[in-house]
Amino acid sequence: QVQLVESGGGLVQAGGSLRLSCSASGNIFSFNVMAWYRQAPGKQRELVAYKTSGGSTNYADSAKGRFTISRDTAKNTVHLQMNSLKPEDTAVYYCNAYGRATLGSSAMDYWGKGTLVTVSS
Repeated sequence: QVQLVESGGGLVQAGGSLRLSCSASGNIFSFNVMAWYRQAPGKQRELVAYKTSGGSTNYADSAKGRFTISRDTAKNTVHLQMNSLKPEDTAVYYCNAYGRATLGSSAMDYWGKGTLVTVSS
């Protein structure tokens, strides 16, 4: 069973920085994609950034130029460096991995429980 555990959330003032980390454990064959999503109060969950096993990255427009996703494929970890934070970045941030637990299993999404980021003005 795959488990994703996030860390690094907290309270920060506008303009500050936070670094989120996500560590995957359990039966992991491979993750094609590791990503960060967020969900603000009263809003739908949205993609923040993802990085493929091949190294390709993609960012939401709101994250471009401020957030950087990094990934250690061998360690099955993913990080999100968030700079120049704004109050509108306040949300629960979720780690996501898409891949296979075993060679013979189907690829599927795995989710962490989330870590709260609060940006004060």
